[in-house]
Amino acid sequence: MTGADPGLFGPSSVTWQLHGDPMMWIAGIRALYLQALHPRAVRGVLQNSDFRRDAWGRLMRTADFVGTTTYGTTEAAERMGARVRKIHSMLTATDPDTGERYGVGEPGLLLWVHCAEIDSYLDVLRRSGLPLTDAAADRYIGEHRQSARLVGLDPGAVPGDRAGLAAYFEEARPHLAAGTEAREVDDFLLRPPTHPLLVPAREVLWRRVAQLAYASLPPYAHELYGRPAPAPATVTRQLRLTGFLLRRVPARLRWQLPPKHILRAMARLGPDARPAPYKLGRQGAILGQP
Repeated sequence: MTGADPGLFGPSSVTWQLHGDPMMWIAGIRALYLQALHPRAVRGVLQNSDFRRDAWGRLMRTADFVGTTTYGTTEAAERMGARVRKIHSMLTATDPDTGERYGVGEPGLLLWVHCAEIDSYLDVLRRSGLPLTDAAADRYIGEHRQSARLVGLDPGAVPGDRAGLAAYFEEARPHLAAGTEAREVDDFLLRPPTHPLLVPAREVLWRRVAQLAYASLPPYAHELYGRPAPAPATVTRQLRLTGFLLRRVPARLRWQLPPKHILRAMARLGPDARPAPYKLGRQGAILGQP
């Protein structure tokens, strides 16, 4: 609709088209596994939240942040960012080995969380069958300097393309470890607490999702967790099959799930704002689709 606020990214962005994909849920779990390998970052989470009891709530809050900053109005996105920054400014964590107290809003920790998320979203979506070109991937990473700014990072200090992201992870690797907290997250993601009647569903469905998310991690992450890395080609085939099946569920049905960010964006901007990766191919031939 003419004059309607497109938000921080808008329908012409790579982010707008990709974040409506159902594989984002698996990518989000991969991000949790990866984020847990930074000891200072994962302590900040476990010491300041009821992660074990409220995992679903935490996952939904993360999804709400991504949905609001992607599809919400500029005002809503900025308000969400301000809320996150305020929370971070009030929280601290303690290093059990040294007794050091530090703020969870340290730029280094925020940067790790940000890069682990963006890498996970991009890796899973590409490997699961979205024909995203390298140029589009670079554009996607660059767009998310906006989301980094919202949580309190200097956009100029955040990787803006694949090369920058790869260099960041190379620099971060010596600081990573699968400590006690990472093991807690690993165990939790495989066996989240649930009602006894739902345990069979957890074993059949959730465990497979978590295992696939874990399998998609980079080789160094498997090495740190101490389990053999599966063959990348095998994992990619599993991701492609999962993506194929999930994308068969009608988008309108998927988008009915709370908090309905995409449907509200389409109501605000009109039906042409509907996310669909092929649209970027039309605009700039950067997705490789006709």
